Amino acid sequence: MSSTSHSPEEMLGQVDLFSGLSKRQLKKIVDAGRTVEHAADREVATEGLGALAFHLILSGAAKVSSKGTELRTLAAGDYFGEMSMIDGKPRSATVTATEPMTTLAVPHEKFESLVEHEPQVALGLLKVLSTRVREAEAR
Repeated sequence: MSSTSHSPEEMLGQVDLFSGLSKRQLKKIVDAGRTVEHAADREVATEGLGALAFHLILSGAAKVSSKGTELRTLAAGDYFGEMSMIDGKPRSATVTATEPMTTLAVPHEKFESLVEHEPQVALGLLKVLSTRVREAEAR
């Protein structure tokens, strides 16, 4: 997905967690967040540390690794930080920008409030996490 032709609200609406939300609800999420610039090679999230925010990648790319093994790559329209935001546990992986990257960062407390007050978000999150558990079990 190209960030040059899509607003943050449009990109957020493409995220499986938020695809059932109204434009008003999507705008509320965007308004709760802030745009953050990340330099290439910067660790944006570190395995084992607490979660500060949910991130939606607006532009750029990153790699996800755990215990030194690269798991996947992320690009504009992808997101990270949702698992630690829910259970409060340390991050399960490290996310490192592989090029200059811009994210929409929604702070933990605002994300948590959103999940509590928007059932569609909670349901979307359950579906995504369930899919990830099934994929992990299949390995």
